[in-house]
Amino acid sequence: MARVLAELVMALHFALLAFLVLGGFFAWRWRGVIYPHLAIGAWAILSLLVDVTCPLTVWENFFRARAGMPVLETGFIDHYIDGVWYPESASVTVQLVLGTIVIISWVGFYAGARAARRLSRC
Repeated sequence: MARVLAELVMALHFALLAFLVLGGFFAWRWRGVIYPHLAIGAWAILSLLVDVTCPLTVWENFFRARAGMPVLETGFIDHYIDGVWYPESASVTVQLVLGTIVIISWVGFYAGARAARRLSRC
């Protein structure tokens, strides 16, 4: 059971990363999505600026240890993504590209919200 829970936490981590990148676009259609998206974005920025351990990584390591699996020696991103999905040397470039995608989604959300307010006044 602990192995299944470790894998579920890993899947949740991947889902949150996908939501971090794409959630702003979802908010174009479903306005309320922007609030959890902003919270996850704030956490992502904090984790880039300050050495904080993600609670999901702590949970995954807890369940991995209970299942007799090796724990992650580095963080989730370092273990599953950096050097796996792209070369480690491209890490900063990938962060900039993904950050740009997020900013574009926020600008689109703001423009859509502003247009909706303008239409509601008419």
